[in-house]
Amino acid sequence: MDFRWTVAQTARHARAVFAASVLFLGFLPPSAGADTIAAVEASDTGQFAAAGVAGQLDFSSFGRRSGPSRYKLSIPVPPPARARPLPRVQGDDSRPLVVIDAGHGGVDPGAINAESGLREKDVTLKVAKAIRDVLLESGRVRVALTRDDDRYLILRERYGIARRLKADLFISIHCDSVGSGDATGASVYTLSEVASDKEAARLAARENKADVISGVDLGDAGADVSSILIDLTQRETMNASAGFARLLGREARPLMPLKPNFHRMASLMVLKAPDMPSILFETGYISNPVDAAFLDSRDGRDAIAQSVRRAVEVHFARRMAAR
Repeated sequence: MDFRWTVAQTARHARAVFAASVLFLGFLPPSAGADTIAAVEASDTGQFAAAGVAGQLDFSSFGRRSGPSRYKLSIPVPPPARARPLPRVQGDDSRPLVVIDAGHGGVDPGAINAESGLREKDVTLKVAKAIRDVLLESGRVRVALTRDDDRYLILRERYGIARRLKADLFISIHCDSVGSGDATGASVYTLSEVASDKEAARLAARENKADVISGVDLGDAGADVSSILIDLTQRETMNASAGFARLLGREARPLMPLKPNFHRMASLMVLKAPDMPSILFETGYISNPVDAAFLDSRDGRDAIAQSVRRAVEVHFARRMAAR
Protein backbone atom coordinates (compact mmCIF):
# COMPACT_ATOMS: atom_id res chain seq x y z
CA MET A 1 0.00 0.00 0.00
CA ASP A 2 1.28 3.47 -0.91
CA PHE A 3 1.80 5.49 2.30
CA ARG A 4 2.64 8.76 0.54
CA TRP A 5 -0.17 10.98 1.85
CA THR A 6 -1.80 13.80 -0.05
CA VAL A 7 -4.22 16.45 1.19
CA ALA A 8 -7.10 14.61 -0.43
CA GLN A 9 -6.09 11.30 1.15
CA THR A 10 -5.79 12.95 4.55
CA ALA A 11 -9.33 14.32 4.23
CA ARG A 12 -10.67 10.94 3.18
CA HIS A 13 -9.06 9.19 6.13
CA ALA A 14 -10.34 11.87 8.48
CA ARG A 15 -13.85 11.14 7.28
CA ALA A 16 -13.29 7.44 7.84
CA VAL A 17 -12.12 8.09 11.41
CA PHE A 18 -15.16 10.30 11.98
CA ALA A 19 -17.48 7.54 10.74
CA ALA A 20 -15.84 5.04 13.07
CA SER A 21 -16.27 7.50 15.94
CA VAL A 22 -19.96 7.84 15.15
CA LEU A 23 -20.33 4.09 15.24
CA PHE A 24 -18.58 3.74 18.57
CA LEU A 25 -20.39 6.65 20.20
CA GLY A 26 -23.78 5.69 18.88
CA PHE A 27 -23.89 1.94 19.16
CA LEU A 28 -21.41 0.53 21.64
CA PRO A 29 -22.38 0.14 25.30
CA PRO A 30 -20.13 1.91 27.84
CA SER A 31 -18.54 -1.39 28.85
CA ALA A 32 -17.52 -2.37 25.32
CA GLY A 33 -13.83 -2.68 24.53
CA ALA A 34 -11.56 -3.19 21.57
CA ASP A 35 -12.40 -6.88 21.41
CA THR A 36 -15.93 -6.03 20.26
CA ILE A 37 -14.63 -5.13 16.81
CA ALA A 38 -15.25 -8.12 14.61
CA ALA A 39 -13.19 -6.95 11.65
CA VAL A 40 -11.36 -3.95 10.30
CA GLU A 41 -10.08 -4.83 6.89
CA ALA A 42 -9.26 -3.54 3.41
CA SER A 43 -11.76 -4.51 0.76
CA ASP A 44 -13.22 -3.22 -2.50
CA THR A 45 -16.89 -3.25 -1.52
CA GLY A 46 -17.24 0.51 -1.97
CA GLN A 47 -18.94 0.85 1.44
CA PHE A 48 -18.00 1.87 4.93
CA ALA A 49 -20.42 -0.37 6.81
CA ALA A 50 -21.22 -1.61 10.27
CA ALA A 51 -22.71 -5.09 10.39
CA GLY A 52 -24.27 -6.04 13.73
CA VAL A 53 -27.03 -8.09 15.26
CA ALA A 54 -29.55 -5.33 14.54
CA GLY A 55 -28.72 -5.05 10.82
CA GLN A 56 -26.29 -3.20 8.58
CA LEU A 57 -25.64 0.52 8.46
CA ASP A 58 -24.30 1.90 5.17
CA PHE A 59 -21.69 4.64 5.48
CA SER A 60 -20.79 4.64 1.78
CA SER A 61 -20.42 8.41 1.74
CA PHE A 62 -17.48 8.21 4.13
CA GLY A 63 -13.89 7.38 3.20
CA ARG A 64 -14.46 7.10 -0.56
CA ARG A 65 -11.16 6.78 -2.41
CA SER A 66 -10.06 6.37 -6.01
CA GLY A 67 -7.84 3.37 -5.23
CA PRO A 68 -8.88 -0.25 -4.64
CA SER A 69 -8.66 -0.12 -0.83
CA ARG A 70 -11.88 0.35 1.15
CA TYR A 71 -12.66 0.12 4.86
CA LYS A 72 -15.18 -2.18 6.47
CA LEU A 73 -15.89 -2.08 10.20
CA SER A 74 -18.14 -4.67 11.83
CA ILE A 75 -19.28 -4.30 15.43
CA PRO A 76 -22.04 -5.92 17.50
CA VAL A 77 -25.03 -3.64 18.05
CA PRO A 78 -26.73 -4.23 21.41
CA PRO A 79 -30.42 -5.18 21.24
CA PRO A 80 -32.97 -2.50 22.15
CA ALA A 81 -33.62 -2.16 25.84
CA ARG A 82 -36.83 -3.75 27.05
CA ALA A 83 -39.39 -1.62 28.80
CA ARG A 84 -39.30 -1.94 32.56
CA PRO A 85 -42.04 -4.08 34.07
CA LEU A 86 -44.88 -2.01 35.43
CA PRO A 87 -45.06 -1.52 39.20
CA ARG A 88 -47.64 -3.27 41.34
CA VAL A 89 -51.01 -1.58 41.71
CA GLN A 90 -52.63 -1.91 45.12
CA GLY A 91 -56.25 -1.39 46.07
CA ASP A 92 -59.78 -2.11 44.87
CA ASP A 93 -59.89 -2.53 41.07
CA SER A 94 -63.08 -0.46 40.87
CA ARG A 95 -61.35 2.64 42.29
CA PRO A 96 -59.46 5.37 40.39
CA LEU A 97 -55.69 5.02 40.22
CA VAL A 98 -53.22 7.47 41.74
CA VAL A 99 -49.55 7.06 40.79
CA ILE A 100 -47.03 8.52 43.23
CA ASP A 101 -43.58 9.34 41.87
CA ALA A 102 -40.67 9.61 44.30
CA GLY A 103 -38.33 12.07 42.61
CA HIS A 104 -34.67 11.31 41.87
CA GLY A 105 -33.11 7.99 42.94
CA GLY A 106 -30.19 5.75 42.15
CA VAL A 107 -27.23 7.72 40.79
CA ASP A 108 -29.25 10.93 41.13
CA PRO A 109 -29.44 11.92 44.81
CA GLY A 110 -31.26 15.19 44.16
CA ALA A 111 -30.67 18.06 46.57
CA ILE A 112 -28.55 17.39 49.67
CA ASN A 113 -28.64 19.16 53.02
CA ALA A 114 -25.13 20.59 53.48
CA GLU A 115 -25.08 20.02 57.25
CA SER A 116 -26.84 16.70 57.80
CA GLY A 117 -26.22 15.06 54.41
CA LEU A 118 -29.95 14.32 54.07
CA ARG A 119 -30.61 13.40 50.44
CA GLU A 120 -33.69 14.33 48.49
CA LYS A 121 -34.01 10.89 46.91
CA ASP A 122 -34.36 9.29 50.35
CA VAL A 123 -36.87 11.85 51.59
CA THR A 124 -39.07 11.58 48.49
CA LEU A 125 -39.19 7.78 48.70
CA LYS A 126 -40.24 7.86 52.37
CA VAL A 127 -42.87 10.51 51.67
CA ALA A 128 -44.20 8.61 48.64
CA LYS A 129 -44.59 5.45 50.72
CA ALA A 130 -46.34 7.40 53.47
CA ILE A 131 -48.80 8.83 50.94
CA ARG A 132 -49.37 5.37 49.46
CA ASP A 133 -50.15 3.87 52.87
CA VAL A 134 -52.58 6.63 53.83
CA LEU A 135 -54.39 6.49 50.49
CA LEU A 136 -54.73 2.71 50.69
CA GLU A 137 -56.11 3.02 54.22
CA SER A 138 -58.83 5.31 52.94
CA GLY A 139 -60.00 2.66 50.48
CA ARG A 140 -61.05 5.36 48.03
CA VAL A 141 -58.33 4.86 45.41
CA ARG A 142 -55.81 2.41 44.02
CA VAL A 143 -52.15 3.36 44.32
CA ALA A 144 -48.88 2.55 42.54
CA LEU A 145 -45.36 3.92 43.04
CA THR A 146 -43.09 4.61 40.07
CA ARG A 147 -40.27 3.34 42.28
CA ASP A 148 -40.33 1.66 45.67
CA ASP A 149 -36.56 1.37 46.04
CA ASP A 150 -33.40 3.35 45.26
CA ARG A 151 -33.41 3.24 41.46
CA TYR A 152 -32.92 5.83 38.72
CA LEU A 153 -35.75 6.64 36.30
CA ILE A 154 -35.59 9.16 33.48
CA LEU A 155 -38.28 11.86 33.50
CA ARG A 156 -40.31 10.56 30.55
CA GLU A 157 -40.21 7.08 32.07
CA ARG A 158 -41.82 8.39 35.26
CA TYR A 159 -44.98 9.77 33.73
CA GLY A 160 -44.76 7.08 31.06
CA ILE A 161 -45.29 4.45 33.75
CA ALA A 162 -48.38 6.29 34.96
CA ARG A 163 -49.77 6.53 31.42
CA ARG A 164 -49.13 2.84 30.75
CA LEU A 165 -51.08 2.08 33.93
CA LYS A 166 -53.85 4.46 32.76
CA ALA A 167 -53.58 6.49 35.95
CA ASP A 168 -56.26 9.01 36.86
CA LEU A 169 -53.84 11.26 38.76
CA PHE A 170 -50.06 11.61 38.85
CA ILE A 171 -48.22 13.16 41.82
CA SER A 172 -44.44 13.65 41.67
CA ILE A 173 -42.79 14.25 45.05
CA HIS A 174 -39.74 16.52 45.36
CA CYS A 175 -37.93 18.84 47.80
CA ASP A 176 -36.85 22.42 47.13
CA SER A 177 -33.34 23.69 47.78
CA VAL A 178 -31.49 27.02 47.70
CA GLY A 179 -27.82 27.75 48.13
CA SER A 180 -28.37 30.36 50.80
CA GLY A 181 -31.17 32.15 52.62
CA ASP A 182 -34.04 31.02 54.78
CA ALA A 183 -36.52 29.94 52.10
CA THR A 184 -39.17 27.69 53.56
CA GLY A 185 -42.51 26.08 52.79
CA ALA A 186 -44.06 23.70 50.28
CA SER A 187 -45.26 24.58 46.78
CA VAL A 188 -46.87 22.80 43.86
CA TYR A 189 -46.26 23.03 40.12
CA THR A 190 -48.55 22.34 37.19
CA LEU A 191 -47.80 22.59 33.48
CA SER A 192 -47.68 26.03 31.91
CA GLU A 193 -49.60 26.91 28.75
CA VAL A 194 -46.39 27.53 26.82
CA ALA A 195 -45.22 24.03 27.63
CA SER A 196 -48.65 22.69 26.69
CA ASP A 197 -48.52 24.26 23.23
CA LYS A 198 -45.04 22.88 22.55
CA GLU A 199 -45.92 19.40 23.75
CA ALA A 200 -49.12 19.36 21.72
CA ALA A 201 -47.12 20.26 18.62
CA ARG A 202 -44.55 17.57 19.37
CA LEU A 203 -47.19 14.90 19.88
CA ALA A 204 -49.11 15.91 16.76
CA ALA A 205 -45.93 15.58 14.70
CA ARG A 206 -45.29 11.98 15.72
CA GLU A 207 -45.31 9.49 12.90
CA ASN A 208 -47.27 7.01 15.01
CA LYS A 209 -50.05 8.95 16.73
CA ALA A 210 -52.00 5.95 18.00
CA ASP A 211 -53.12 6.03 21.61
CA VAL A 212 -51.85 9.54 22.23
CA ILE A 213 -54.84 10.83 24.15
CA SER A 214 -56.98 8.68 26.42
CA GLY A 215 -56.79 5.66 24.14
CA VAL A 216 -58.11 7.56 21.09
CA ASP A 217 -56.36 6.41 17.92
CA LEU A 218 -55.25 9.46 15.95
CA GLY A 219 -53.43 7.41 13.34
CA ASP A 220 -55.76 8.39 10.48
CA ALA A 221 -56.24 11.99 11.56
CA GLY A 222 -54.49 14.77 9.70
CA ALA A 223 -51.85 16.90 11.39
CA ASP A 224 -54.27 19.79 11.96
CA VAL A 225 -57.00 17.61 13.46
CA SER A 226 -54.52 15.75 15.64
CA SER A 227 -53.05 18.99 16.91
CA ILE A 228 -56.49 20.38 17.80
CA LEU A 229 -57.61 17.20 19.58
CA ILE A 230 -54.38 16.91 21.55
CA ASP A 231 -54.49 20.59 22.43
CA LEU A 232 -58.08 20.38 23.70
CA THR A 233 -57.32 17.27 25.73
CA GLN A 234 -54.20 18.75 27.23
CA ARG A 235 -55.91 22.00 28.16
CA GLU A 236 -58.63 20.04 29.92
CA THR A 237 -55.91 18.08 31.70
CA MET A 238 -54.16 21.31 32.69
CA ASN A 239 -57.39 22.65 34.18
CA ALA A 240 -57.87 19.45 36.17
CA SER A 241 -54.25 19.62 37.35
CA ALA A 242 -54.64 23.23 38.45
CA GLY A 243 -57.86 22.36 40.25
CA PHE A 244 -56.14 19.60 42.19
CA ALA A 245 -53.22 21.90 43.00
CA ARG A 246 -55.63 24.43 44.55
CA LEU A 247 -57.31 21.66 46.53
CA LEU A 248 -53.95 20.46 47.82
CA GLY A 249 -53.07 23.96 48.95
CA ARG A 250 -56.37 24.32 50.79
CA GLU A 251 -56.05 20.96 52.56
CA ALA A 252 -52.33 21.27 53.34
CA ARG A 253 -52.41 24.78 54.82
CA PRO A 254 -53.60 23.72 58.29
CA LEU A 255 -51.14 20.82 58.43
CA MET A 256 -47.79 22.01 57.09
CA PRO A 257 -45.86 25.18 56.14
CA LEU A 258 -46.61 26.46 52.64
CA LYS A 259 -45.14 29.20 50.50
CA PRO A 260 -47.41 32.24 50.04
CA ASN A 261 -47.49 31.65 46.27
CA PHE A 262 -48.17 27.93 46.67
CA HIS A 263 -49.39 27.14 43.13
CA ARG A 264 -46.94 27.80 40.31
CA MET A 265 -46.75 26.87 36.63
CA ALA A 266 -43.66 25.70 34.77
CA SER A 267 -42.47 23.73 31.76
CA LEU A 268 -41.44 20.59 33.66
CA MET A 269 -40.95 17.39 31.68
CA VAL A 270 -42.51 15.17 34.33
CA LEU A 271 -45.83 17.06 33.98
CA LYS A 272 -46.22 16.70 30.23
CA ALA A 273 -48.61 13.75 29.97
CA PRO A 274 -51.39 15.13 27.73
CA ASP A 275 -54.28 13.15 29.18
CA MET A 276 -53.52 12.70 32.89
CA PRO A 277 -53.83 15.39 35.61
CA SER A 278 -50.32 15.82 37.01
CA ILE A 279 -48.64 17.88 39.72
CA LEU A 280 -45.13 18.21 41.07
CA PHE A 281 -45.28 18.65 44.87
CA GLU A 282 -42.26 20.43 46.36
CA THR A 283 -42.82 19.35 49.97
CA GLY A 284 -40.38 21.83 51.55
CA TYR A 285 -36.78 23.04 51.49
CA ILE A 286 -34.27 20.33 52.25
CA SER A 287 -31.66 23.12 52.48
CA ASN A 288 -33.56 24.71 55.39
CA PRO A 289 -32.80 23.01 58.75
CA VAL A 290 -36.38 23.41 60.02
CA ASP A 291 -37.98 22.14 56.82
CA ALA A 292 -35.44 19.31 56.56
CA ALA A 293 -36.23 18.14 60.10
CA PHE A 294 -39.95 18.25 59.28
CA LEU A 295 -39.50 16.27 56.04
CA ASP A 296 -37.34 13.66 57.76
CA SER A 297 -39.75 13.07 60.65
CA ARG A 298 -42.65 10.64 60.91
CA ASP A 299 -44.97 13.49 61.92
CA GLY A 300 -43.90 15.55 58.93
CA ARG A 301 -44.42 12.71 56.49
CA ASP A 302 -47.82 11.97 58.01
CA ALA A 303 -48.87 15.64 57.66
CA ILE A 304 -47.88 15.60 53.99
CA ALA A 305 -49.68 12.30 53.41
CA GLN A 306 -52.87 13.48 55.12
CA SER A 307 -52.83 16.65 53.03
CA VAL A 308 -52.65 14.61 49.84
CA ARG A 309 -55.33 12.16 51.04
CA ARG A 310 -57.82 14.94 51.74
CA ALA A 311 -57.18 16.61 48.38
CA VAL A 312 -57.44 13.29 46.52
CA GLU A 313 -60.76 12.43 48.14
CA VAL A 314 -62.32 15.80 47.28
CA HIS A 315 -60.87 15.69 43.75
CA PHE A 316 -62.46 12.35 42.87
CA ALA A 317 -65.69 13.13 44.71
CA ARG A 318 -66.10 16.23 42.57
CA ARG A 319 -65.30 14.26 39.44
CA MET A 320 -67.92 11.64 40.28
CA ALA A 321 -70.50 14.34 40.98
CA ALA A 322 -69.84 15.94 37.60
CA ARG A 323 -70.66 12.77 35.67
